[in-house]
Amino acid sequence: MRKKIVAGNWKMNMNYEEGIELAVSLDKYFTDKAPSGTEVIICPPFIHLAAVSQALKSGNIALGAQNCASEASGAFTGEVSASMISSTGAEYVIIGHSERRTFYNEDDSLLNKKTILALESGLKVIFCCGEIKEQRENGSHFEVVKRQIEKGLFPLGKEAMENIIIAYEPVWAIGTGLTATPDQAQEMHLHIRGLVREKYGTEIADKLTILYGGSCNPSNAADIFSRPDVDGGLIGGASLRKDDFVAIVEAREQT
Repeated sequence: MRKKIVAGNWKMNMNYEEGIELAVSLDKYFTDKAPSGTEVIICPPFIHLAAVSQALKSGNIALGAQNCASEASGAFTGEVSASMISSTGAEYVIIGHSERRTFYNEDDSLLNKKTILALESGLKVIFCCGEIKEQRENGSHFEVVKRQIEKGLFPLGKEAMENIIIAYEPVWAIGTGLTATPDQAQEMHLHIRGLVREKYGTEIADKLTILYGGSCNPSNAADIFSRPDVDGGLIGGASLRKDDFVAIVEAREQT
């Protein structure tokens, strides 16, 4: 059975007090109503990590970071290493989000380096891939995602892949209000699973969790999650609102 996951990416939102308040509220909800078949993850900004880790008392929410440095340690002012993230109690880190690729020019070789450092620090990696609108329209979207995965992940060995989650995020659907149709999401997830099967074999491909990210919300989550190769979601804006995030988790539980 593949693990079902709903991960909330808070991005650069909420000050320290607001972040702790939301974490405490979610933890209380999932204490009273523990998810039975879905792993719930929240990924706040770096400065929230240690305090949020302490706030998550129920054991029903895992903690993740949104990025990590490409070096293990040293004179890299302003950076946060994978080992620092792990020391806060975080278990996951998002690597290769489209905003990192677009705004900070992170390429596949750099993302592979970050992935290796994260795994060496004991973190599980949510590795993001996806195409921009022009690539979708000109029909190159499958090749784009294939290249991102081959360069970013396929240098890894089989054992490392057991700690990888892939998140497909059509860039044209992030924060735009547009959403890939459930069939478009399924088509790409099936493509990704096929690439992993060709590289690592059926067992690893069948165990791989693939998340959808791109304007997933309470009204469309159940339909998206109903597709056989969509194992959950990487949630952006809706993860900042307790009721919306909980509704998405419940949609994953019920499908």
